[in-house]
Amino acid sequence: MRRILLAMTLSAVLPALSWAASSAGGPPVEGMPQLAFGHPVQGPLLIGQVVWQVIIFFALFLLLAFVALPRLGAVIDNRRQRIEADLEAARAAMHSADAAITAQRDATQAARSEAQAAVTAAMQAAQQEMDAKAEALNAALGKQIADAEAGIDQGRKAALGAVRQVAGEAVGALLSKLGASADAGKVQTAVQREAAARGIA
Repeated sequence: MRRILLAMTLSAVLPALSWAASSAGGPPVEGMPQLAFGHPVQGPLLIGQVVWQVIIFFALFLLLAFVALPRLGAVIDNRRQRIEADLEAARAAMHSADAAITAQRDATQAARSEAQAAVTAAMQAAQQEMDAKAEALNAALGKQIADAEAGIDQGRKAALGAVRQVAGEAVGALLSKLGASADAGKVQTAVQREAAARGIA
């Protein structure tokens, strides 16, 4: 960097020196002073200035070609490699995040399916239990109803038998009061026939 500044300083100072030398003495310059190579005083200074400018140009060229540009290229390559590494790390992180999201989605779907299956199984078990209890209750109620109907039928039969007996005794008593003799078997047969005709047998 110091060499570059030195070369730039020399390239700026030499024209000023040549201009000062040309204006210091000698015959006046006709035309363009910066192209007066044939002037006895300014001509050698211009030639020296051109030579030094060529030397400085090649020195700057060599300095840039072998010192500055390789360092700049190394910095650029280093930065490019770092950027590529960061991009690769970002891609890897993105793929990892996508894989994690996919795994979480699959796990959530599996958990939802398991929960739905558990709910369905619980509902089926509860329905089966309710059906079994309903069947048992219906069977118990049917048995109770059958027992009640059997008891009612027995009571009805017993009541009808008592009614027939009381009716036969009442008919016999009436016939006795009327002074007629009646056979108890015939009276009972007549009572049963009358009860059957009335639908209460």
